Amino acid sequence: MPEPLVFHFDVDGNDFTSAGTASVTVKKNLRQLGLPSEVIKKLSIAMYEGEINMVIHADGGTADVIVGESYIDIILADHGPGIPNVELAMQEGYSTATAQIHSLGFGAGMGLPNMKRYSDEMTIDTRLNEGTTVKMRIYL
Repeated sequence: MPEPLVFHFDVDGNDFTSAGTASVTVKKNLRQLGLPSEVIKKLSIAMYEGEINMVIHADGGTADVIVGESYIDIILADHGPGIPNVELAMQEGYSTATAQIHSLGFGAGMGLPNMKRYSDEMTIDTRLNEGTTVKMRIYL
């Protein structure tokens, strides 16, 4: 069994111009590996939503993508304020984004729901005033 392929990215907080860079880079790399377009689409959407959430809510973080033989894991970790109510945050349309974030076209409250929708498995480990780690898996 070959070693998994690992990609690591630092996500710069409060920089909307570079938000999504990691997901675009992974998308290109997965295309070069010849992975199915449906898998690449799911990963790209789920990862982009997570990157934007880290920029909006957590002043950035890290994104790791692990490509195994039968799966792709996405691990997004930040040291932001944490999510006070995960159940509420998972509801489509719920957002804690500021008016300024909304004026930039972000904060529609679809980040976490889309991350769940486009991954096969998703877990959220969040601690108030410590940060959040979201793990997603997409099966090949």
